Amino acid sequence: MTDQTTSTIVSSQALPSPQPLIPNLPDDISLHILAKIPCSDHPYLSLVSKSWHSTITSPALFNTRSALGTIQTSLYLNLRINSSFHWYSLKPKNKNLILLPSIPTDLGCQPIGSSFCVLGPKIYIIGGSIHDIPSNNVWVYDCRFNKWAVGPKMRVAREFAAAGTWNGKTYVMGGCVVDNWARSMNWAEVFDPKIESWDRVPSPIEVRDKWMHASAVIGSRIYAMADRGGVVYNAESGQWGNVSKRLDLGWRGRATVVGNVLYCYDYLGKIRGYDVEKDVWKELKGVEKELPKFLCGATMVNLDEKLCVVWEGKGSGKEVEIMCAEIEVKKDADGGLRGTILCDCIFEYQTVCRTYRCGTMMLDFCWWWWC
Repeated sequence: MTDQTTSTIVSSQALPSPQPLIPNLPDDISLHILAKIPCSDHPYLSLVSKSWHSTITSPALFNTRSALGTIQTSLYLNLRINSSFHWYSLKPKNKNLILLPSIPTDLGCQPIGSSFCVLGPKIYIIGGSIHDIPSNNVWVYDCRFNKWAVGPKMRVAREFAAAGTWNGKTYVMGGCVVDNWARSMNWAEVFDPKIESWDRVPSPIEVRDKWMHASAVIGSRIYAMADRGGVVYNAESGQWGNVSKRLDLGWRGRATVVGNVLYCYDYLGKIRGYDVEKDVWKELKGVEKELPKFLCGATMVNLDEKLCVVWEGKGSGKEVEIMCAEIEVKKDADGGLRGTILCDCIFEYQTVCRTYRCGTMMLDFCWWWWC
């Protein structure tokens, strides 16, 4: 009995109770304190101790930030400067344009024709090609810590594929020639971040186009536009279908979804919205006098359930202006679309650059895209 008691005492002494995050405070109070600190300081907080690092990277902190209303929204831009790509974070409210670290790739540069999507606090760059050779690589940028990492490889290599997220998973389709069994069976894939792996999504052979020039997610439906026509995949039911002729003919350039309405610009450079339930396009009224005609080069994104448009201005000399407008959109009494510009910003860059991709990220486990 004595030996067993001694053994029990020794065991209990070998397993000390965990230390609180902040001395003399309950952990729930400490969590609220940490949640009020700006995200820009999180990389430094994670260096304090192992428990702080674990807390900073935990869903609990970001859920607390969301409940307290301390979440921060930033815009992320991928700019093509001469022959290379550079990533920037942009905060429309304080007009800061911040250069991000380069992608850690042994290819020497970012691939062309990659797909982009956002899942939680991370931006995913999927596939693309270098010297006309498609890749199955995935690069992941963690907005919390300003760091890139290499993600799990896809089953097949892709370029110019469609991508979208639903229910915490990333779906990718197309961008590969179905000239063998592996590419045919894996024409569509889904990535589950919980198990860090890709799995095939069954697809009928008649939908398997190669090139995808645009994609969007409306509810559980992922729309992928090919050179001719397009397909829609319902991630909830697993059913495939074709997009309507009216959507196909009216979808031009990069698009985003706000309030279940898909927005893009038409051949006249005007912003239009597509109501997927009524299968009708309508012009966005109220912004035509304050915005230019977007004949090419503009990109759009859902920014906190507002329509954010980014385009390249004229600038002067070697300076290029990056223009950004945040628009509140809503339906009027007659069912038309009306927009109100809440703010617009001008950012100058000292070289020749072109807007290539645009995404939005809330530095939390909640986000709006569009995606």
